[in-house]
Amino acid sequence: MTDDRWRPENPDDDDAGRRPGRLEAEMDRFDDDEFGGPLFADTSETEVTKPDAEPEPERLSLDEDDSGAMPHWTESATGDVPKIDRPAASADPTDDLDVWSTFTSDTPVWKEGDPVDRPSGQVPTAPADPTGEIAWENAPVESSLDADLATEAVEAVPPSSPEPARITIGTDPSGMPRRPAPQRRGKPAQRPPSAGGPPLSPKRNLPVAIATGLLLAAAFLALTMWRPAGAIAFVTVILGLASIEYFSKVTEKGYRPAVAVGVAACVVAPLVAYWVGETGLPMMLAFAFLAGSLGFIGAESIEVGPMPNMAITTLGIVWIGIMGSFAALIIRYSNFFGGDNPIGTDTIVLVAIGVVANDVGAFFVGSAFGRTPLRSWISPNKSVEGFLGGTILTLVAMLLVGMRDLSDTWSATSHLLMLGIVISIFAPLGDLTESMFKRNLDVKDFGSIVKGHGGILDRFDGFLFALPAVYYLMRVVEPWTQFAG
Repeated sequence: MTDDRWRPENPDDDDAGRRPGRLEAEMDRFDDDEFGGPLFADTSETEVTKPDAEPEPERLSLDEDDSGAMPHWTESATGDVPKIDRPAASADPTDDLDVWSTFTSDTPVWKEGDPVDRPSGQVPTAPADPTGEIAWENAPVESSLDADLATEAVEAVPPSSPEPARITIGTDPSGMPRRPAPQRRGKPAQRPPSAGGPPLSPKRNLPVAIATGLLLAAAFLALTMWRPAGAIAFVTVILGLASIEYFSKVTEKGYRPAVAVGVAACVVAPLVAYWVGETGLPMMLAFAFLAGSLGFIGAESIEVGPMPNMAITTLGIVWIGIMGSFAALIIRYSNFFGGDNPIGTDTIVLVAIGVVANDVGAFFVGSAFGRTPLRSWISPNKSVEGFLGGTILTLVAMLLVGMRDLSDTWSATSHLLMLGIVISIFAPLGDLTESMFKRNLDVKDFGSIVKGHGGILDRFDGFLFALPAVYYLMRVVEPWTQFAG
């Protein structure tokens, strides 16, 4: 087979001396039927145009009159950008608008408490318009987002509740609302806490603090030397005032404790311990818990938060009433062995001397040499050096008591050293516990009754932990052997 029929005899004349082939005939017929003319017609003589055809868009021109001839590929680049001119007829004044201007320029703000790996899931919404339309801030009037679709999009996002770092004061973890703190008339607003700590306050006024401490010590010694019942009266008043400070402060911070039940239990606890003994304390605590429960049962709804508020009530009763009533259990020993013996009164006086010596030593040594925080997140002012200074001064005070024979009960040096060590451990522990509670409540002091010291609870916090420890130490070493014989 050859291709002679496809190739003209005369290269200069395509139609010379041959017949059109089958493929050429089909192409001619196709041109004539479909487009009314040959596909490769000579446009130099006859211009074939389609009727009502749209003009072709203007193409990029690289003639010498506009941008110049295109450089050869071997030439280096000039850095010039071809200029494209837009026809004046198609110019649109809105083409220069930023296509991103319909989007808001606000950036999302990461809220405190949101997890790093998971956003809060809350979608900010614009306030509803009275006409029922949603007013989108920073959005143009021609926004293509429909209000109904936007509402559905917001509702479709399930709100997530990020796990809080800690329980907020005054709230119930189960979802109970917080009680607003009452505003007291004439009370100046506290300074906001600094770096999550309690509000700043002036430093302790030493002359006033010393005078107040001496006055309290004189009243305590006078009542104790009078008779054991006088010491019990002093302890009962102190615990009653401390409970009032505690329940007033937690109520101010949003809790709803059973205040009457709590204060009554703290006042009754030392009296029960003095007349009944240790066995009366569980009974008193059980009755106090029952009374508080009945008060919350009589409430109108669950919104009173019975569980957290009963917990905060019981905390005050145990911390102040039960632990403070061990002072009455110590004083009660003066009624043993025929009565009218100094066992209880001597011991309670030695506890007072040891706790005061521990506080004074920790204050002065810590202020002068304190560099290592004992528990910085609780109280940055309490240092290891202050703890050691308080321990040393407490032991020195106990040794001085033994050397001067000031106690008829604790006469052995070994017993006095054990007493001093127990006080040096548990008195700072009680002080740290009270400071921890104050830090959690974001308060400086529980009260301001004792001038120069703050409140009653702020002054006697070390006693609340030292009293139970000394009571059981006394039960173990039995320093009253001479009276029992």
